[in-house]
Amino acid sequence: MKIKPFIPVFKLAFEHFCILAGGRGVLDELEKNLELTEWHMEPSRMTLYRFGNTSSSSLWYELAYSEAKGRIKKGDRIWQIGFGSGFKCNSAVWRAMRAIDPAKEKNPWMDEIDGFPVRVPKVAPFVY
Repeated sequence: MKIKPFIPVFKLAFEHFCILAGGRGVLDELEKNLELTEWHMEPSRMTLYRFGNTSSSSLWYELAYSEAKGRIKKGDRIWQIGFGSGFKCNSAVWRAMRAIDPAKEKNPWMDEIDGFPVRVPKVAPFVY
């Protein structure tokens, strides 16, 4: 008899997720395994699209994306998840002390935030 592993419903614990934008495959697998929505994954996917794989700093670009979109409200919980070589996984949880007013923010997204999200196909065609 095969026992299905228990996976907590992380969406009940956190309003926002900042997952290391190390590549499309990583994001696809975490979206599936953590049962997250496209909305939850949008900051990570848009960071990967605009800035590429910036390693651990992508977590801060992702948080800035959510702030620029006006998504961060007082009391919201943000889970930042980073990965390293081998089996390294680090995370931090933040609680917003105040709502973020995008009109008062200065961050890397403010000059282009109205153009996001963009459509990023799940599967890119292979051209040879």
